[in-house]
Amino acid sequence: MTIQLTLVLLLLVVASGSLCYGFWQLQRSRTLMRMLNSYRIATNSAVQKRRMDIYEVRNRAKLLEDTVSGSASAVEKMHRVISNTTFSLVDRFSKDDEFRQSAHKARKTHDQTSKQVYHAVRTTNKAIHILADSLFITKAEKRVILKKDTRKEPPEKD
Repeated sequence: MTIQLTLVLLLLVVASGSLCYGFWQLQRSRTLMRMLNSYRIATNSAVQKRRMDIYEVRNRAKLLEDTVSGSASAVEKMHRVISNTTFSLVDRFSKDDEFRQSAHKARKTHDQTSKQVYHAVRTTNKAIHILADSLFITKAEKRVILKKDTRKEPPEKD
């Protein structure tokens, strides 16, 4: 009977030791999982920040292109209003037919030239945007993507 009691006590000690070891392993695994999860969140945040930096660079370039284009359109409209007013007044108050014909030719030439100038401004703006995109924005994107993460790696525990 004492052998059975000793054996039962020995088995209880082994079972409780195994249970304690299993609980210790569970706590250690939970701690490592928390560390791993926090590292994953930090890494995802860094990746998201890089993406946002790229979007910001692209959006600034697009805003600049749109601003120049919109400004050119506004100036063109004002120019057209002023020239139409001027040529209309010349046409209305001119008493000489030769002068009126000369003013019509000048108006045609002026309108054609101004259209070409504003078209050239818009085309140049687009070309500059494409050039800036290929030279500067792409390099900025590469710099943002290739930035090394300065945070420490999660410590490895055994």
